Amino acid sequence: MSNQTTVTEFLLWEFSKVRELQILHFVVFLVVYLAALMGNLLIITAMALDRHLHTPMYFFLINLSIIDIGLISATLPKSMANSLMNTRSISYAGCIAQVFFLFFLVGADFFLLTVMAYDRYVAICQPLHYERVMNRGVCVQMAAGAWASGFVYAALHTGNTFAVSFCKGNTVDQFFCDIPQLLKLTCSDSYLTEMGIILFSAGLVLCCFVFITVSYVQIISTVLRIPSEQGRHKAFSTCLPHLTVLSLLVCTGCFAYLKPISSTTSQLDLVVAIFYSVVPPVMNPIIYSMRNKEIKTSLWKLTGWWLPTKI
Repeated sequence: MSNQTTVTEFLLWEFSKVRELQILHFVVFLVVYLAALMGNLLIITAMALDRHLHTPMYFFLINLSIIDIGLISATLPKSMANSLMNTRSISYAGCIAQVFFLFFLVGADFFLLTVMAYDRYVAICQPLHYERVMNRGVCVQMAAGAWASGFVYAALHTGNTFAVSFCKGNTVDQFFCDIPQLLKLTCSDSYLTEMGIILFSAGLVLCCFVFITVSYVQIISTVLRIPSEQGRHKAFSTCLPHLTVLSLLVCTGCFAYLKPISSTTSQLDLVVAIFYSVVPPVMNPIIYSMRNKEIKTSLWKLTGWWLPTKI
């Protein structure tokens, strides 16, 4: 523990030592961050103000947008501030906070996507029972369960990660505090506990993924029996974006956390981290607004801007 207490701060990934490129990195991340904030806030506001969107599916989408805002806010602002101020440091407490909120929000995100798959299964495969099964109380309990699961998930990972001693320096090869990069700095076998939790988490993710896959197999088989082409298009336009976001999150997350720590270069780790921590919060508003006529109509009413009604 004496080695651990000497680490008062960590040094994050430095995109470039050239000042002009640091400013460029700041500007690019700022544009991405503002786009994610604006897109998710618009969706939250539109759904909250439009009574026609007060349904279980849009209730879960509001929760997803809130998670996306928190997720991108947990990583990008510190990286932008470091580039702007020409520094790399993050405090020990700040690193703990980043790890906790990252796992809290990613965990809540994945469990919420699982709930959304069940919601779409009931809506499409059992439409006559939808209002009874997915009533307001059940929806609130499911959303609360996703948030609570994310909290427990984050507490386990954060507690085990920072219970170890860091004696191999304090340089984190990532633009935010990420557990695989932190484990490179440990100097004892105590990190194996965290690796065990990661494997357990992978098993849990696999179970959820199997549940989601089975749900979508049922959905697709039901959709193919719909005689109306418009009905099939509406069902697929709801499900395919969900599958896209889920696949991106699962594939990049599993690659980052299940591969051997030293098997890839830091540049590849950086790209993968961007895909699971930055891309989903930016893409979710685009996917759900541009492929959903009801949301586009609500946004048009809210902003007064012209939005195309066809892709």
